[in-house]
Amino acid sequence: MEISKEKIVQFQRKIFSFYHKHKRDLPWRNTTDPYNILLSEFMLQQTQVSRVVTYYKQWITKWPTIYDLARASRAEVLKAWMGLGYNTRAVRLHKAAQKIVSEFHGDVGEAMKHYKEVPGVGRYTSQAVQIFAKNTDLVTVDTNIRRIFIKEFHLSEKISDTELWGLAKKCLPKEQSRDWHNALMDYGALRLTTKKTGIKPKTQQSRFEGSDRQIRAQVLRLLLKTGRSFPEMRNLLLIEDTRLKKILEKMMQEQLIRMKQKKYVLNE
Repeated sequence: MEISKEKIVQFQRKIFSFYHKHKRDLPWRNTTDPYNILLSEFMLQQTQVSRVVTYYKQWITKWPTIYDLARASRAEVLKAWMGLGYNTRAVRLHKAAQKIVSEFHGDVGEAMKHYKEVPGVGRYTSQAVQIFAKNTDLVTVDTNIRRIFIKEFHLSEKISDTELWGLAKKCLPKEQSRDWHNALMDYGALRLTTKKTGIKPKTQQSRFEGSDRQIRAQVLRLLLKTGRSFPEMRNLLLIEDTRLKKILEKMMQEQLIRMKQKKYVLNE
């Protein structure tokens, strides 16, 4: 993809100009601790920033280091995550912490360089942690950044990830990766929103009310207190047998829950 150097420079000035006037003060931006940044990236997946701030602060107070999180029980982690949604993220974060402690001696930055070995971490998250912790000259593309490039460079929404990441690399101002990505994210969240541009995310959240996601959350809340048999679950949740069985089976496959003495319990 051919973009002139002049256009790239204009684009950089535009983004930085907006950032200097409107940058958000977020707690994970006030640290370069890679564990804190990894936590924020997990929490921010498909969740509004305003909701994440409170959870993030509480989490860091409870588990200030990755060693603390690795030692926590599955039940403790799920309880602290309740309300953020997509509880499998909490399980993956917990597993990631245990993996980083056991195989990378607690070095989150080093683990991110080998992200394929870390549960729940993909290319985006691994590079985001390196960018925000070390100001490394890497790029990463989330839904906000994708929308900005499509709008500003008049691209098709069908553009491939390879092309998009290639363009992002061309636009990266050297030795300013941390500020640049914060600036892009603020520009996308505050100025070039989905509503204003009409550019939809590649994947969209399904409706929560009445969904399987809502039922899964209810199941976890029940099991945080005590184990439950299937009849107990059905009577408390008022859900038809077939649907509840499918949900519970999937949660078992995901290792969120397990059977113990004919009752469903949280997996440790």
